[in-house]
Amino acid sequence: MAATRRITVPSRTTATHRTTATHGATATHGATATRRTTSTRRIAAGTAIVAVCAASLTGCATGADPAVRGASGPQKAKPAAPAPRSAVRLIGDGSTAYTGAQPHLPRPERLRPGQKPPQFVVFSWDGAGEDSQKLFSHFREVAKANNATMTYFLSGVYMLPDHKRDLYRPPQHSPGRSDIGFNDEEGIAATVRQLRLAWLEGNEIGTHFNGHFCGGGGGVGQWSVEEWKDEIVQAKKFVKSWKTNTGMTKAAPLPFDYDKELIGARTPCLEGRKNFVRAARQMGFRYDSSGVNNQVWPAKKGGLWDLSMQLVPFPGHSYEQLTMDYNFMVNQSGTTSQGDPAKHDFWGDQMRDGLLMGFRRAYHGNRAPLIIGNHFESWNGGTYMRAVEEVVEAVCNKPDVRCVSFRQLADWLDAQDPLTLQKLRTLGVGEAPKQGWASFLSDHPAPAPKGVPGAPAVKQ
Repeated sequence: MAATRRITVPSRTTATHRTTATHGATATHGATATRRTTSTRRIAAGTAIVAVCAASLTGCATGADPAVRGASGPQKAKPAAPAPRSAVRLIGDGSTAYTGAQPHLPRPERLRPGQKPPQFVVFSWDGAGEDSQKLFSHFREVAKANNATMTYFLSGVYMLPDHKRDLYRPPQHSPGRSDIGFNDEEGIAATVRQLRLAWLEGNEIGTHFNGHFCGGGGGVGQWSVEEWKDEIVQAKKFVKSWKTNTGMTKAAPLPFDYDKELIGARTPCLEGRKNFVRAARQMGFRYDSSGVNNQVWPAKKGGLWDLSMQLVPFPGHSYEQLTMDYNFMVNQSGTTSQGDPAKHDFWGDQMRDGLLMGFRRAYHGNRAPLIIGNHFESWNGGTYMRAVEEVVEAVCNKPDVRCVSFRQLADWLDAQDPLTLQKLRTLGVGEAPKQGWASFLSDHPAPAPKGVPGAPAVKQ
């Protein structure tokens, strides 16, 4: 068991939104939504020069001196070698760019007959952004130190400055409305830096959409398929035009094409999933993580991989708990996000131990992927941040464990023989094959489709 550590974070202003707790009960809480820092200085617009070199996205070549002074006096310099063609292809206003395949992505391999599956663990973050708490940058470092990659579900309005708020036209709400606020240039610059570094380190940038509207009165649960599609388009747009909207034209771009990189999401408050999945499938998404599952092997639902969070043991209780920090909080301190300080350590330990119990149940049982969701928040003194960090440290360095992003998990699932996955789904929660893995998965798999690792070589 990892030693208890406290992450100290400053208090933050709040905005109210709703989400669904265990047992289907609806609770209201003060969710920190403000990504504004105390300084609201605006960065003046400059010339449209992209500082790609400064961002270390590609090398920079300089011209040679026309003459080189040697021992015998001035000599004509040899012609400089031509500079290599840049791998960076700017997109739109230069807010994003194509820089090649994402680095540090593992090659998904098909299970061999009789091979025991790896234990996948996914740590994911709703509404990811960098603010004064610096939790985004902190957990990037935690991931790197523990051989892990993660999924960051970015809220599009965190890339839109407050003075441009009317550019957001939320479904069923007036222009410029958002239940989680907007940002300022300083906050956007900090978030862009973390997004850039996270992607270059192999992490995934998903979406948590924009205004985070929950419940009645135009909440996401009431949106149509077309309204969901419009929300997705806007979430992409704010990522693809942050330079124009902030005036930071000299900043380096995000090193990815968001239209191609965005393949999955989690809906606000886990609401509106039915119509979202229909919209997402039409827009090329590959997975959704907006539901509640048991710890069993995932299947596709509505054409997308259902990679929802799961129910795990809740220490001291007879019922199980959803693998999300907010749900632990609601069942510990109720509707207040800052309950009894004397209980903060206990509550964090309770979440940590529940997640570890769920991990061990899968690791020694059916090996179903463990899906965990979190927020960059200071609820109950930051105790849940401490708990998540201790879980990362406890599990990600174990044999056969792969702490991956949703994209990497989806890639691996797509590479498997469908009959193998179907057989894995016959195992119940915590159920290991009675005859052992070698016998359970000993059948000869079907040939892999062309282009999938493990497929026969294609004759030219």
